[in-house]
Amino acid sequence: MKKFLLVLSFCIFYISMSAQTKVGGVVYDENNQPMGYANVYFKGSTEGIVSDENGRFYLQSDKTYKILVASFVGYKAVEITLTKSVDLDMKITIKPDNQLQEVKIYTGKTSKKNNPAIDILRKIWERRRKNGLHMFDQYQYDKYEKVEFDLNSIDSAFKANKIFEGMEFIWDRIDTSRVTGKAFLPIFINETLSEVYADNVKGKKKEIVKANKNSGLGSGDGVSTFIKDLYADYDIYNNYLKFFDKDFVSPLSRTGINVYNYVLSDSAFIDNKWCYNIIFYPRRKNELTFKGDFWVNDTTFAIKRINMEASKSANINWVKEIYIEQEFEVLNDSVFLLTRDHMMSDFSFSKKEKSKGVYGKRTTLVRNHKFNIPKDDKFYKVEIDAFDGEVYNKSDEFWEENRFENLNKNEKGIYGLLDTLNTIPKFKRIYNLATILASGYINIPKYKFDYGPIFSSFGYNDVEGLRLRAGGRTYFGPNDPWRVEGFVAYGLKDDQFKYGISGKWLVNKKNRLILSAGHRRDVEQIGVSLTTTNDVLGRSFASSSLFSTGTNNKLTSINLSMLSAEMEVAKNLTVEAGLTYRTLKSASDQFSLDYYDANGNIQSEVKQSEVEFRVDYTPGRKTIGHGVERLVVDYNFPRVFANYSHGFEGVLDSDFNYRKLQFYYRQPVLIGGFGRLFTTMELGKIYGGVPLGLMGVVPGNQSWFQIENTFSNLQYYEFLVDQYASFHLEHHFNGRIFSRVPLLRKLNWREIVGVKGIVGKISDENIAINASGLEYRAPEDGYWEYHAGIGNIFKCFRLDFCWRGNYLNVPDANKFAVKGSFGFYF
Repeated sequence: MKKFLLVLSFCIFYISMSAQTKVGGVVYDENNQPMGYANVYFKGSTEGIVSDENGRFYLQSDKTYKILVASFVGYKAVEITLTKSVDLDMKITIKPDNQLQEVKIYTGKTSKKNNPAIDILRKIWERRRKNGLHMFDQYQYDKYEKVEFDLNSIDSAFKANKIFEGMEFIWDRIDTSRVTGKAFLPIFINETLSEVYADNVKGKKKEIVKANKNSGLGSGDGVSTFIKDLYADYDIYNNYLKFFDKDFVSPLSRTGINVYNYVLSDSAFIDNKWCYNIIFYPRRKNELTFKGDFWVNDTTFAIKRINMEASKSANINWVKEIYIEQEFEVLNDSVFLLTRDHMMSDFSFSKKEKSKGVYGKRTTLVRNHKFNIPKDDKFYKVEIDAFDGEVYNKSDEFWEENRFENLNKNEKGIYGLLDTLNTIPKFKRIYNLATILASGYINIPKYKFDYGPIFSSFGYNDVEGLRLRAGGRTYFGPNDPWRVEGFVAYGLKDDQFKYGISGKWLVNKKNRLILSAGHRRDVEQIGVSLTTTNDVLGRSFASSSLFSTGTNNKLTSINLSMLSAEMEVAKNLTVEAGLTYRTLKSASDQFSLDYYDANGNIQSEVKQSEVEFRVDYTPGRKTIGHGVERLVVDYNFPRVFANYSHGFEGVLDSDFNYRKLQFYYRQPVLIGGFGRLFTTMELGKIYGGVPLGLMGVVPGNQSWFQIENTFSNLQYYEFLVDQYASFHLEHHFNGRIFSRVPLLRKLNWREIVGVKGIVGKISDENIAINASGLEYRAPEDGYWEYHAGIGNIFKCFRLDFCWRGNYLNVPDANKFAVKGSFGFYF
């Protein structure tokens, strides 16, 4: 009994020391309905929070308070005496104030007229570019960033799960969130020290990483790049804030009055500056908005402190909550500088209150500001491959001396947690399985080899029948300077083996000079892309008819060899030169590549050597790794690609002499709160006579799935071109329309519309040498189609309805099609 009392006393002491006051619960109105967006705060302080749309709140402070206040404009403020330091099951009822005849009761939308909060907001708009760092021509500062991931909503049932047998020691590190009050277990931490330089006049910015420390999941640089993309920098004064690839409307936005309600709630001195407190909350559900409050100075109208929490009904996947708080310090009477930025996201499969998930927390601290120290343009030039291994190998002593704030006990323990878990066989099995599913490869460390991709082990088409494939690649680590990969495949119907092998060598890391060579003998569906690729082992999705409509017998036997050299001459600007030799012949007796040679004889096989020059520019592209192969973080960046090919007749017994020009341009455009527009344009022309195997084929799509840069209502080889211009436009509204339809609002579906078109022709010379039996048809009048789709069905499925715009009388024309696709997006 004494031991029990001793333990109980210690627990009570620990709770009181870790946080003096913790309160949580639900605010109700007079009808016992949850009161969304009520103001809840400790009396006599500026510490408070706004309840969510369901009236729930949680508030924690390191100080001791005795009175909690709940209020809403037009309602009587309720003061609750706190009889204990921790009370997480409070039920607070507030009632209308009938004595305030002159005050309008705001139970929902607030007025845009005669609203003092909006008057203050207009002052903020006027001063937005005259506050903080925007006041100076140049600025620089030191930055410390800490990112942590934690398992949350941990209860006794979760800890008793058999999957954790043998790993019970991890529960010793459980902590409680000061934002939600839920128990969590820290599992990952990453710290970064850097110097930031910027020039407002030139519009340039540079961040130099001085040190990075990672708790062990992945390479330090790869984790840092992923985190940078996941938690992008933002400025609360901007109209839109980008989180998880979505544009949230900032509460300080000029368009904010259309999507937010604003209430002037309080005023007080903060750091000897008189400030107004304004509460904001969404006017409608399911939009990408926040609820919260901010304190703004009464003379400079600069933000002193802001707290924001994303609406739980916001149309965003896998994220249950987003909580942001920023603090600004006064440098002098007129300059407010951001000194602390904390963002917490609750990643979860469900938005239910008790659902389990993972907290992602980023804390950024800045100090040592300096102003108006210009740097030359050379200083801001971005290095092609800026990798310094020393940055990721700083000692513990270095971090103890240089981090801006100390780690708590649980944060320090994360660094040793993974090392301990890696000694447990069960954890290693779970970790390896997750790695296989994510990468598609089975790693065999003993032989420095990856087997895979496992998802390509089986296939099917009308020529090969069932296709069996085995392959792999060398793998010493993620930053290998060279890599060899290959495969062997066998078709049960055509009874033939196929194979391929390729190798890459990173000769120079500074300019990423890469030499590549490869050879492949295979069967595939060619003509599924207007723009060529240099992937010698790449095989088009259309080569398999496992999920397709119609026949899939227009396949080609290809024998391809290539040699190339590429170099990144500037950041994300790559030039490449290559040599290829290929032979092409039909893989089916139901399809022909025949052509007439110069003597009028019919030939069935094409032999062709070719030299190629490529330029590829991808501004804004983010990659992970510094080896011969790198991973792209996401594909929402523009791309400009140009290719020149020259075929030489007679070289290696080649059949044709021609020149080919190709141009490709892709541009994703964020349109504020109206979603994202994807635009793609392709141009091309072939000079000289070529047979069907070397012609431009307008890419059809006979699969069940939506495939980028293909035409959903076209069959393979339905249109051919030797000069063309095509465009693809597709807009994603991200639920902007459906969020205004009551019956559809809760489904969180997302609207997609698009239109595609191509115009082109075929020269008389190419028509004359055609002996394939296939009727050459070109979209000389311009072919177009359009589609409307619903995305985010069950959070992972998209369904498109596609209509053909013209050429409706072509034999077997597909006038309507339904396509689907799977994907996991925020």
